[in-house]
Amino acid sequence: MGIASNGAKASISKTPINSPISPHGIHDPGNEPPGVAHELDQLDRTLVIIDSRALERECFAQSLIARGVGLEVFPVGRIEDYTARRDQVPPVCAILLNLGGRRVGDPQVGDEIRRLSAEFGKVPLILLADTDELPQILQALEYGVRGFIPTSVGIDVCIEAIGLAMAGGVFVPASSVMAMRRMVEAGSEARPLSGMFTLRQAEVVEALRRGKANKIIAYELNLRESTVKVHIRNIMRKLKATNRTEVAFKINHMFPGYTPVGGSHATHPR
Repeated sequence: MGIASNGAKASISKTPINSPISPHGIHDPGNEPPGVAHELDQLDRTLVIIDSRALERECFAQSLIARGVGLEVFPVGRIEDYTARRDQVPPVCAILLNLGGRRVGDPQVGDEIRRLSAEFGKVPLILLADTDELPQILQALEYGVRGFIPTSVGIDVCIEAIGLAMAGGVFVPASSVMAMRRMVEAGSEARPLSGMFTLRQAEVVEALRRGKANKIIAYELNLRESTVKVHIRNIMRKLKATNRTEVAFKINHMFPGYTPVGGSHATHPR
């Protein structure tokens, strides 16, 4: 049933290993050539699932097993629960960290990702998260993550993503690729701001035009609220504006065809 988060000893869930493995490390049931079982025994490897929520990790582990992931599945609440027993299971071939609703930009999450990447070196690290926001994915890739799986996809996609990471590839959801394409296409419209503002100031200007409050801007850009206020003062000085509403009005007047990434034209900042 897996390893309990309190460290209690339990058996490790395992998929049958009497079917051939695809190039992605995924079983292909129903095509077992003679004598393949011994070879598969030699290729036995472990997928470690890290999730502090016991029910979530056990359900996910059992779903992977039921769909034939073709690996030992070792669900744990903390990576320390695995390292304490790593000599009792086959070598780890991938680590899947379930963030749930947490964000990659949160300091504690970022530290955990960097620590896992540094400790396990070439072992691919894959994230499972409740978001497919492009900034989150790009930040995760900068940390060395080899896959970003949103919880909006099905279990079969999860298995393929794990296999791709194990084969040396990088998995990102199609939605993020499309978002990146829209950003590239909108690049020519975003350039006017870059001539007047720094990159961070341009991001704050876009947020002001959407009517976002300082706290929201600080959260989305991973800044302190006091830093956002400094950026706004500098923006107002450059535009010779006296308030936030005037900033939005002047930007709309100076760049009438400009649409920020995300497509919003909000002009009533709070």
